[in-house]
Amino acid sequence: MIINRKYKFACLLVLLAAYVGNVSAQQKDYPIQPVAFTSVHVNDNFWQPKMEVNATVTIPYVLAQCKANGRMDNFLRAAKKLDGDKLSEFPFDDTDVYKAIEGASYSMQNKKNPKLDMYLDTLISIIGAAQEPDGYLYTFRTVNAKKPHEWIGAKRWEKEEDLSHELYNAGHLYEAAVAHYQATGKRTLLNIAIKNADLLTKTFGPGKIEEYPGHQIVEIGLSKMYRITGKRQYLDLAKFFLDVRGPKGDAYNQADKKVVDQHEAEGHAVRAAYMYTGMADIAALTGNTTYLAAIDDIWGDVVNKKLYITGGIGATGNGEAFGEAYDLPNMSAYAETCAAIGNVYWNNRMFLLHGDSKYIDVLERTLYNGLLSGVSLSGNRFFYPNPLASMFQHQRSAWISCACCISNMTRFLPSLPGYVYAKNNNDLYVNLFMSNSSSIKLTEGNVNIIQKTDYPWKGKVDITVNPDKAGVFTLRVRIPGWAKQQPVPGDLYSFVGSKPTPLTVVINGQAKSFNIEKGYAVFTRKWKKGDVVSITLPMEIEKVIANAKVKADRGRFAFERGPIIYCLEGPDNKDSLVQNLLVDKNAVATSTYQDNLLNGVEVINTEGKSAVRQLKTDSILQTEQSVRAIPYYAWANRGSSEMTVWIPYETSAVRPKPAPTIASTSKVTASLKNTRMFAAIKDQYEPADSKDTNYPYLHWWPAKNTTEFVEYNFDTAHTISQSLVYWYDDGPWGGCRIPATYKLLYKKDGQWVPVKNKDDYTTSKDKFNIINFDAVTTTALRMEVQLPADNSSGIHEWVVK
Repeated sequence: MIINRKYKFACLLVLLAAYVGNVSAQQKDYPIQPVAFTSVHVNDNFWQPKMEVNATVTIPYVLAQCKANGRMDNFLRAAKKLDGDKLSEFPFDDTDVYKAIEGASYSMQNKKNPKLDMYLDTLISIIGAAQEPDGYLYTFRTVNAKKPHEWIGAKRWEKEEDLSHELYNAGHLYEAAVAHYQATGKRTLLNIAIKNADLLTKTFGPGKIEEYPGHQIVEIGLSKMYRITGKRQYLDLAKFFLDVRGPKGDAYNQADKKVVDQHEAEGHAVRAAYMYTGMADIAALTGNTTYLAAIDDIWGDVVNKKLYITGGIGATGNGEAFGEAYDLPNMSAYAETCAAIGNVYWNNRMFLLHGDSKYIDVLERTLYNGLLSGVSLSGNRFFYPNPLASMFQHQRSAWISCACCISNMTRFLPSLPGYVYAKNNNDLYVNLFMSNSSSIKLTEGNVNIIQKTDYPWKGKVDITVNPDKAGVFTLRVRIPGWAKQQPVPGDLYSFVGSKPTPLTVVINGQAKSFNIEKGYAVFTRKWKKGDVVSITLPMEIEKVIANAKVKADRGRFAFERGPIIYCLEGPDNKDSLVQNLLVDKNAVATSTYQDNLLNGVEVINTEGKSAVRQLKTDSILQTEQSVRAIPYYAWANRGSSEMTVWIPYETSAVRPKPAPTIASTSKVTASLKNTRMFAAIKDQYEPADSKDTNYPYLHWWPAKNTTEFVEYNFDTAHTISQSLVYWYDDGPWGGCRIPATYKLLYKKDGQWVPVKNKDDYTTSKDKFNIINFDAVTTTALRMEVQLPADNSSGIHEWVVK
């Protein structure tokens, strides 16, 4: 009788396994599947130390900053465990906690951390206590403040399409909950997320509230919740949020058209990248291909017209948005760190859909440059925008009131190994190169892959293939676009005059020919334990030029070596200046590895010239000097400085060192705390117009309707009789306008005395405003500026004669 019961139970298990397998086989998903980062153990000299810094420095630091800056208190006050209704600054601040939990969970999957695990338990209990009985979780409403934040509306979801971020918060909650459950097996945060997601499915949908998220990401979160729970209603709701979007909204958050009718990248770059990622997820999981034409076209628009050479996206700070085609300014480049992370998510999904290496080419470029630049080498200083040029006005921040980029870095870096490999039945894709040991399950059986490489500094990659048992399958090794003389897909960027270097592939010591399919070297054979594929990629120093339609990069080139983009930075060059450097397009460049610089980097050395403006002769004096470039990702780790990615090779593009004048030799003081702006008004740069942001300017934003001042304290007494001022005005979208009025005063016997002006004071845009006055001999000149009632003001350049 016992045997019979055991037999029946065994039969039941077989039937159940068959049923589960059948359901799994029918479930739609990406044709290519990523290999989970928990199966890939990175041990190289480039990424492993950075992941370790993230685990030991960045994650604890961000959790501490979340506590110090009121993020934890938001939940405590919403749960009535802390008195008062004081909250942090933004209604999306809850997501900093969620992202830190997600990053901590990923980190614990890579390396156990019992102390961190216990801390998360406490934090999750606080989050759960702040959740309302029906699942609603949004501290800025639940706290019931006497003066509610203006973004949240009088009732739930009222301003969701605008600024409330209720669904945005939910999306990050879901991602954190899935990560925590996968890391620990605990359902504490997952149950909170399920309760919230169930509320959304009851609230939104056809015949219910038909609104779309103002800031996308809930679509990605719901897709992950569907994967982990199997609840189809989550996937259906994610699709609904996409389908109900547009066409009566704003381009700012991609709601001016239905998503299937969008074919160009527009608006807020982070929102866009998250939406395109969500569209890919839902297309794959539902089998509905109507989104694919849209995101394929949008991807082409970005890569061919709107992508920085660093992989950054989002050219303008006005709306943190994509600019017009080929409008890629450098000094004012926004290229938000969050947008870079979103660009990696999106390109990875595009690869999983199409199996083409061009998407991984863009992913890799972003990863090593515009994304990695977002965090300091120390792990506790950060960039929000990632400009491609600077004149001391940019420096890394310890914390930012809008901390989305900081918390985003904590969750991305631990998941990095998940982008190395992918699989499709018996096809194994090698996408990224870093030393690691991995365990991958193919149809043929389990395979252990071991990579050994000093990439990105050296091009040799050894891939050892160890199947559990000998079997036939296909290894697809990506040949990077840059190794084939194509820095990015399309014609936005190209290399100067170099010729392709033949690639060498050796299997078990013997050179092998190979076919390339969609950018992958393809090797189909019967693999046995210990087989080694060695590929050597050409690590040549390349000079990149931009499409002639990119006005900001004309007459300039950028250094690239392998996947790394380089920049010139002040500390490595004479007089700490780089904007005045000129390098011939055909100049010979060499590289050397310096292990004592910036935690170990390959530097590029070449010869160039420095340019100095000669005022009397209206010419430029050029002097030969050595020039050094460092990896872009490592800049601003030695304090604020000059920096440029794009190096002039034509004199018309160079930015000469200012000539000695009354203004340039003066000390600037102003009614401002930010002294980094002071040099801007005497750098002898004549802007294209009042809204030109290609070089620094001085501004008083966000002050308005106040009287401000700026003054020159001369190096000695000068006789002066003329002032020329070029106003900064970034209307209609920015916060600065030409001033209401202004006046000039000179120092006489220690007192400020108005000049006797011969002309009327003018405040005109797009030109120098000239005032002639009776000559005075003085040691200082002051400009008093009355700001407009509703805006601030700024100055591009102030010339004194």
